[in-house]
Amino acid sequence: MLQRMSGVFIGAFFGTVFVVANAHTPLNPVLGNALRVLAVLTFAGLLALALRAGRRGQSAAEGPEAPRSDWFRGKFAFVVGAEVALLIGGNVALREGGAPQETGVAWIALIVGLHFLALAAVWKRRSIALPGAALTALGMAGLGMAATSAVVWVPFVSGVLSGVALLGGCAYAITHTYRSAVRPQDRDRERGKLGTSVRS
Repeated sequence: MLQRMSGVFIGAFFGTVFVVANAHTPLNPVLGNALRVLAVLTFAGLLALALRAGRRGQSAAEGPEAPRSDWFRGKFAFVVGAEVALLIGGNVALREGGAPQETGVAWIALIVGLHFLALAAVWKRRSIALPGAALTALGMAGLGMAATSAVVWVPFVSGVLSGVALLGGCAYAITHTYRSAVRPQDRDRERGKLGTSVRS
């Protein structure tokens, strides 16, 4: 199950990293630490929920959002390759152009968001498009803020909020998987009770 849901786990992990790495000043230190702890607990909860679904005896690959065996080939490799090139090249260009340091996280959020939108088109999965659109918008907002006095808030807008969007999208995917795993067993249990009552 963990192998099939690798994309979800990676998304949740990086969502947690977004929050932990960017929940700093100008946020109040208490609030920043609270957000970090909440992000880590959310990741742990999602992991536990996914493992519980696996113990129910159901594959995470079931259902309309299930990954196909060819998901991580062909166009996927091209999208990821383009993402890496844009992340590295863009960050170098920002540094060489004298952009504020805060723009780094905004650029990352923008490219990661566009990468999700591209994968949503490749995989034909609308559920991936929503966090992709959110990260793209938050990345663009951060880049726009870089030229203003609000630049100090870029890590929060493009970092923390992007992490929240990723964790939220992964929570939806894992919850959907868990419900898909539990529902068939609930039906079997009800059928077993019905059969027992009929025989009696």
